Amino acid sequence: RGSDELLSGSVLSSPNSNMSSMVVTANGNDNKKFKGDDKMDGAPSRVLHIRKLPGEVTETEVIALGLPFGKVTNILMLKGKNQAFLELATEEAAITMVNYYSAVTPHLRNQPIYIQYSNHKELKTDNTLNQRAQAVLQAVTAVQASNAPISGTTVSESAVTPAQSPVLRIIIDNMYYPVTLDVLHQIFSKFGAVLKIITFTKNNQFQALLQFGDPVNAQQAKQALDGQNIYNACCTLRIDFSKLVNLNVKYNNDKSRDYTRPDLPSGDGQPTLDPAIAAAFAKETSLLAVPGALSPLAIPNAAAAAAAAAAGRVGMPGVSAGGNTVLLVSNLNEEMVTPQSLFTLFGVYGDVQRVKILYNKKDSALIQMADGNQSQLAMSHLNGQKMYGKIIRVTLSKHQTVQLPREGLDDQGLTKDFGNSPLHRFKKPGSKNFQNIFPPSATLHLSNIPPSVAEEDLRTLFANTGGTVKAFKFFQDHKMALLQMSTVEEAIQALIDLHNYNLGESHHLRVSFSKSTI
Repeated sequence: RGSDELLSGSVLSSPNSNMSSMVVTANGNDNKKFKGDDKMDGAPSRVLHIRKLPGEVTETEVIALGLPFGKVTNILMLKGKNQAFLELATEEAAITMVNYYSAVTPHLRNQPIYIQYSNHKELKTDNTLNQRAQAVLQAVTAVQASNAPISGTTVSESAVTPAQSPVLRIIIDNMYYPVTLDVLHQIFSKFGAVLKIITFTKNNQFQALLQFGDPVNAQQAKQALDGQNIYNACCTLRIDFSKLVNLNVKYNNDKSRDYTRPDLPSGDGQPTLDPAIAAAFAKETSLLAVPGALSPLAIPNAAAAAAAAAAGRVGMPGVSAGGNTVLLVSNLNEEMVTPQSLFTLFGVYGDVQRVKILYNKKDSALIQMADGNQSQLAMSHLNGQKMYGKIIRVTLSKHQTVQLPREGLDDQGLTKDFGNSPLHRFKKPGSKNFQNIFPPSATLHLSNIPPSVAEEDLRTLFANTGGTVKAFKFFQDHKMALLQMSTVEEAIQALIDLHNYNLGESHHLRVSFSKSTI
């Protein structure tokens, strides 16, 4: 007896009274009794009718279609007809799902499928006969409810074990070195086949979703890696099970990849996160407990270096920092920009060695950082930001170094060597600054404030940079404070103007971007 027969004998209640008593069987032979929903655009219902399913598709895969939109409360598979009914907890969730999939055709096992509202307002299934589907649903719901491992018996081979999702949510703390998709793939592949990875930034933190072929591998990876550092003393992994059981990857590029579908387009700068999944992340904000940082991950250095080289941008302890140290910055405001202002802004992400504003093209500059990680970090955080009213473009330059002008040649102060600057933030190994690198934000962190300086003084000082101070908060010791400008652009301007500003009593103000808000 095929598993299809387990589903026979379900009853659907429907607004049409003659339907509600009809027994629905889904065992292939008796399918004739059940017409399914032929109506195309019915009134919204929380029950959805799904057609053209691939023959071997499982309940789990069908349930996964609905999960990003809300709780799935019931499912009925009509296997002989390649159809299914999916019931969501609310009509709103169903409407969101139908609207989303009308814009983006859903695929299961590389086949397009069709989703529409059902005539039925709810699914009434006979639980004894619909056992397997119910077991799968319970397992998935349990994962959704707790997001924690649940001990329990397995349901059946093709259904999900009620342990947890095969998808891990990964947050990386203290990300001094950029962590790439390739590095994640390399680390997590040790535990089993990695099918898909999506990376994104949320709450100013680099995060990833990574899907294994098997939930057991996800559990092993979580146990082994949670709390570990990828590199010495930085890039700490915080790992949790995701509420999603399946990732929908649209593009293969450096932000997302589906290893099962090498044919996907690269998507050229399109967002790789589909909005439905993005909405689901928004709900997944349980903060992770932070265990003490453990020893760095034992990535064999040669293999790690190879992955780093492939990624072209990750520095390894003991391996020279890959990637170019020189950045090309274009679309600068040539009336306003100076080597000093570029030194200050780019110095938030690394130790700037030299700056050259191009003599024949004064809206462009070359900036040499101390190593490839720093140039990568500065590029990823500053490309597309506004400086002096213009959106700047930051790319890697083909130059290996920035040349200084020949002895005795006056280049109008366009080239400056900052190699011996006392203002480098990252000279001291293990400095706290490594852990406080954040994207440009409207909120600034101020430190080194002398006791005599009051809130009013600082508010006035920052308002004079041409912006509006929205909020201010001293830390307990009064040596540090948070100050919020009205826009990121205003905060960038204030940082350029006031970092290292002399507040008297030999205190020079230190300014950086904050991940907090006031």
